[in-house]
Amino acid sequence: MLPRSITAPADARVDIEAARSLAVRAAESAGALIRADLAIGTDGGAGNGVDIRAKGDAGDLVTNLDIAAERRIVKRIRGGFPDHRILTEEAGLLDAADDDWLWLVDPLDGTNNVAIGLHAYVVGIALCHHGVPVVGVVHDPIAGHTWSAVRGRGALGPTGPFTRTRRRPAGDPVIAWVQGYGVARRDETARSIRLGLESGARRVLQLWAPLLCWVMLARGDIDGFVGYRAGIVDLPAGALIAREAGITIYDFDGSPFDDGVGRPEDDQHLDFVAGPPDTVSDLLVMVKAAGDPADGGSAGGQ
Repeated sequence: MLPRSITAPADARVDIEAARSLAVRAAESAGALIRADLAIGTDGGAGNGVDIRAKGDAGDLVTNLDIAAERRIVKRIRGGFPDHRILTEEAGLLDAADDDWLWLVDPLDGTNNVAIGLHAYVVGIALCHHGVPVVGVVHDPIAGHTWSAVRGRGALGPTGPFTRTRRRPAGDPVIAWVQGYGVARRDETARSIRLGLESGARRVLQLWAPLLCWVMLARGDIDGFVGYRAGIVDLPAGALIAREAGITIYDFDGSPFDDGVGRPEDDQHLDFVAGPPDTVSDLLVMVKAAGDPADGGSAGGQ
């Protein structure tokens, strides 16, 4: 994995702000498709227009909306940057001539929520240069809100530039938790960490939409976010927005979190602890104390 750069790269071939603008338009276009096609019924459910089916053996799902939104986003990226590689949630790696640049596309983060009629899902797009995320975009189709960031240039929300502002009264933290689909139900490390978080937090959220959790953390709606063997496609966009809004991210071992993306062909999973600079160390202690039962109580890295 390549080291993380401090700012977006100066590259005459790519206008980073133009890339951000394209990603915003692509995410919002996909969001409009999702919103229009969802056909939310009068009972609040997903509606009859959604074709839901299993994806793999780990409990993940895919819908016709995922595929249609992904195609729309890929078409936009190909139109603006035809030589860039693209890694998508559904189609996988779409190769191209320039492997310096890689787009990551999660067309519908929260598909399991769509399946049960829960209106908590977003569209995510990131652009990486030599594996380093330099652009991140998250769009909420229901609210019609978009958040974006360019590395080293701050975060943008629906009303313009923003930094994290605590929006809850002081007290025990509200923490989001995500684990990868490949994590077994009986995984002792996952169970131990979740129990530790529940013991020290006011509430632990499992939203099935990690990109939405990153935005909530960046805005100040929640106090921390912990991921165990999280998937790579839906991580860089949200993590970059959170960083640019003032969030600090660590690996489980306490080292600075490396959000770089390895080879697209690899099955990459990441562990992280994220929160505001003044409280993230407390959350990291909580995770370490929960630990890994397999090695006597030390929560290690990957």
